[in-house]
Amino acid sequence: QVHLVESGGGLVQAGGSLRLSCAASGRTLSNYAMGWFRQAPGKEREFVAAVSRSGGSTDYADSVKGRFTISSDNAKNTRYLQMNSLKPEDTAVYYCAATGVPYSSRWIGVSPLSYEYWGQGTQVTVSS
Repeated sequence: QVHLVESGGGLVQAGGSLRLSCAASGRTLSNYAMGWFRQAPGKEREFVAAVSRSGGSTDYADSVKGRFTISSDNAKNTRYLQMNSLKPEDTAVYYCAATGVPYSSRWIGVSPLSYEYWGQGTQVTVSS
């Protein structure tokens, strides 16, 4: 099993930036496809971004394209979500997720149902 821990959330003004971290223990994160999701109060959990197991393929929700970027530090067994030009509508609890299901190395999952490992979530609040 892999254990995921998010960090980096907080309160930021609109237009600001945050970098979320998803640190893994127990397994090498580069062996897992990974996704970022968010959930605002009263809303369903929604896809934000994802990266393939190989790291060579990424996908982003239309609402965050051009503003959010996934990156990795394999030495730290950590993946990051860099969030720039934040908007009040980005306010949510953000979750990282991973799957060890042996899809192709380029597979990307955009549904939360595709992932069996989840972090505890980190709150991001963007003030206007």
